[in-house]
Amino acid sequence: MFDDRPQRYHIVHNPHYLHTEQAVWPQTNCHIDLWVELLHGWELDPLAGLAFTVAQDFEGDQFTFFKYPATDVERLYGIVTQELALYDGLEHHVATQTARGNVVLLEVDGYYLPDNGAISYRCRHERTVIGIDVLMPEARGVGYYHNDGYHVARGDDYDGLFRLLPELAGDERLLMPHAELVRRRFPPLQGPLQLRESLALLRYHLSRRPRQNPVTAYRRVFPQHMEGLADRGEAAFHPYAFHVLRQLGANFELLGKYLRWLAAQGQPLPSSIAAACQRIASEAMVMQFRLIRSVLNRRPDFCHDCFDQLEASYDAAVPALAAHMGEADS
Repeated sequence: MFDDRPQRYHIVHNPHYLHTEQAVWPQTNCHIDLWVELLHGWELDPLAGLAFTVAQDFEGDQFTFFKYPATDVERLYGIVTQELALYDGLEHHVATQTARGNVVLLEVDGYYLPDNGAISYRCRHERTVIGIDVLMPEARGVGYYHNDGYHVARGDDYDGLFRLLPELAGDERLLMPHAELVRRRFPPLQGPLQLRESLALLRYHLSRRPRQNPVTAYRRVFPQHMEGLADRGEAAFHPYAFHVLRQLGANFELLGKYLRWLAAQGQPLPSSIAAACQRIASEAMVMQFRLIRSVLNRRPDFCHDCFDQLEASYDAAVPALAAHMGEADS
């Protein structure tokens, strides 16, 4: 139970090594980072569920915002995710579900999240998702998974997250946030059964992969993107970099780690495929640095050599993996 002694607020949770080892992209997006820590907190291996990363595509204005598919999570870990209806007060529903041992994935304003530090805490309103497993309304305290760890918010931060502040409680224009219920319902797969299911999911997601190189599709429209960034400046760069370059680079860094996990389970895979994934992760970071410099200096940089590297590395990664592994029938 939460109390006023600061040392009691610390809940022991050692972040998963995906968030502690040296990485090009130590954080990916709020959904992936949350699920990595939630699965790890439940003593489940988040690496086993990363097969979906092979299906990332370019969506015209961004790379796929990649997330653990609910069906994959259920098949591997026995965890069921479903929408949570908030018909009788946000705080009441979250308290009900956490008391039952469930986790609530809740869309919140990062302005009230202490772990966001200088990113948005008390300085900018920003939508994000947290995974709440402990709620103590009488203590105005909430424990939650977010980004690369487990955190606590209390007092005015608690009231802000649950819209209890006077300026929020009286604003009828605020719609209820999106919420999902996460419930451990079936036994998780372990050992050889887990590996077999993970490989089946890999072949399934390979059948859903883009049939044309998505980096090539991005390259075709990049001159228009560069023009837009030049017109709008640094303020437009940061959300652009997050939804394009970070999603590309972080996705493939995780795919490379998933392939190394498969190899550690005894699955024979050419090491060149995981290496190609890591090259995508690194080159996306290089391109991000070049773009911000271009925007700040007002000198267009079309990053031709970056695109050459990214395109070649993609061909050496996903199509090569499909040729090696095969794919499920569509």
